[in-house]
Amino acid sequence: MNSKALVLSLCVALAGCAGHKKKPEPAPVPAQPSRTATHKPAEAEMSPVKRDIIELARREWEFFGRQTVVLDGEEESIPHVGKWEDDADAYIYRVNWYWRAVDKPHLDGRDCRQPWSAAFVSWIMREAGVSSYQFEPSEAHWGYLSRIVAEAGDPYAAFAPREIGEYSPRPGDLICATRGGPDEMPVPGQGFRSVLLEHTKLHCDIVVERGGDTLAAIGGNVRNSVSKTLLKLDPEGLVRPSQRRPWFMVLENRL
Repeated sequence: MNSKALVLSLCVALAGCAGHKKKPEPAPVPAQPSRTATHKPAEAEMSPVKRDIIELARREWEFFGRQTVVLDGEEESIPHVGKWEDDADAYIYRVNWYWRAVDKPHLDGRDCRQPWSAAFVSWIMREAGVSSYQFEPSEAHWGYLSRIVAEAGDPYAAFAPREIGEYSPRPGDLICATRGGPDEMPVPGQGFRSVLLEHTKLHCDIVVERGGDTLAAIGGNVRNSVSKTLLKLDPEGLVRPSQRRPWFMVLENRL
């Protein structure tokens, strides 16, 4: 086991974040997904915007070293450790890109106590061409989720909240969980508005692939990196909540 993996196993919640903080450099313009890129057969049937969301998430995961998290019930393993948010200037400034999407240009990868997962999702949506009307950029997942839940009855909404026990996630959707201890898990059937009233600390990942009973979702600030999480679906293709990752919502992508 290398030194980083050892540190990760001992204290996964802490980032390095050491040294004098430099002023972030102007963020370069990120490369846009190629419209002529080769896609898997299932992706070829998606809209260009949904394909771009998936491709952008994959590219950021690859840039951060392809860190992978495997969830198996209440067990979690990290078979491959990638690059962390403050490992080098390239990653520090990459996180700054994400923060700029939510009007926080003074933050970067060394601000390890500032969760950047919602900024990551907001940046992906913006770069994929999703308008702020369709998906409101937010520094916290609660911000865009509360608006989407409030507009759940709109048949023309770009995103729709779905119960994890009723809707099977597909690539391009988001899966969302609360953050906190096992005593803070949402009660099944509690209702999204009630969950959002009780839980302001949330996390969402972008579903990028589904094969058999395995779902792959990419998110930012997952174990200090952009990570791909692999989880098992139940026999009906539904997400199983756990104390380690209390999933409570699938955000259907209608784009």
